[in-house]
Amino acid sequence: MREAYHDQLGQLADQLADMCGMAGDAMERATSALLQADLGLAEQVIGDDVKIDDVRASIEEQAYALLALQAPVATDLRIVLAVIHAAESVERMGDLALHVAKAARRRHPNHVLSDTVEPYFAEMGRIAVELAREATDIIRTQDVERARSLEDADDAMDDLHRHLFTVIMDKDWPHGVPSAVDTTLLGRFYERFADHAVSVAKRTVFVVTGRMPGYGDDIDD
Repeated sequence: MREAYHDQLGQLADQLADMCGMAGDAMERATSALLQADLGLAEQVIGDDVKIDDVRASIEEQAYALLALQAPVATDLRIVLAVIHAAESVERMGDLALHVAKAARRRHPNHVLSDTVEPYFAEMGRIAVELAREATDIIRTQDVERARSLEDADDAMDDLHRHLFTVIMDKDWPHGVPSAVDTTLLGRFYERFADHAVSVAKRTVFVVTGRMPGYGDDIDD
């Protein structure tokens, strides 16, 4: 009975890792759609978002069943609770990739971004996907040190996001207000995606150690 229970916990973690990988793939495609004005890729991200939502629904259903039927304690309880919260963050990652794809679709066949800021978004997209893939591996391995190091990559995203504002706010910005608004919103999507990936890694630290690093910095949107 106990072995079957731990198998169920393992399945929950595997589903969460798969879901995180899906969110990373979505952001990779969404970034390509954004930079290349690729309508097909944008539509793929938009159509696939429901799959991420379905995985979250399945995870929550199984997690709540475990809470109700098995009354887990200590580490087992931490796993179930961490998976529930992490699945919410991963779903938000998928939603943020969806927002990027919708922006690409909305402006098609034109490019959303000006040539001035496209290199920033290429790098932000790279970091976002790297964070999602790292978080995926961290879920599977429960590597605490690797989870803690994820914040370094998030710092790089934050630096890019801040610098983007200086570019937009420059008095010589030549691309107009609509372009500045699009750039601001898209930058926020990438920055929040990275924050959610870090939040998922923090949940792994919580599972292993029983302590939530950076408590109070958790993600609200």
